[in-house]
Amino acid sequence: MNTQRKILIVDDETINLDFFDLMLSKLGFTVEKASDGLEALELVKRFLPDIILLDNVMPNMSGWELTKILKNDPKYMEIPIVMFSALDDVKDKVEGFELGVDDYITKPFNFSEVLARIRAVLRNRELYAQIVVRESRLCLAEELSVDMKKNLLDFIKSIDALDAAIHILSKESPDESYAKLLGAISGESQKVRKHVAELDARIEKTTAEWDKLKKNEIGISLLETEIRKNLTVG
Repeated sequence: MNTQRKILIVDDETINLDFFDLMLSKLGFTVEKASDGLEALELVKRFLPDIILLDNVMPNMSGWELTKILKNDPKYMEIPIVMFSALDDVKDKVEGFELGVDDYITKPFNFSEVLARIRAVLRNRELYAQIVVRESRLCLAEELSVDMKKNLLDFIKSIDALDAAIHILSKESPDESYAKLLGAISGESQKVRKHVAELDARIEKTTAEWDKLKKNEIGISLLETEIRKNLTVG
């Protein structure tokens, strides 16, 4: 899971930057470092990290200020953020979550805990991305189903019009060969009508299965709620 994962470490304490660089690089992460929010903002644009470990209290631009900027930018708002702080205040942590922080760790920290949280946040983001793709595909499939149903209705109207014309023509001409031709056309029309009915039934069955799947499947908003519940504030 760690292979090629890019992590941006943002902290004004050099010892923390060097420590995380050493430890996370050994575990297979690609690491970039920034000593304040302004430097981090430029690195985010160039580096596009998979996750950011962000100190809260820093010169020039705080962790909260950087978070606000990133979470208000569509290009970067989905990058998960794990925030560090020396402040063990529940109110501060709640405000951080409301800004869009994915997890919150109070200093002094234990590296094993930090690593576990990094992995948990990345797993949550992967699951979130999978559900976004799945819901997008489901929406496209539903749109296709609606379009097909509409086209089938138009097709059936055309078949009805053809059958009506055949019925009128069969009354107007007593010629046997002509009547045989109309009968053959009518037979083909009925075959087409049968195929259309079978296709319509398959669409209805598929739509019902999609509806059942949507009821039983966790959605994006529910997933986000569950992720927040699993994050420890204390």
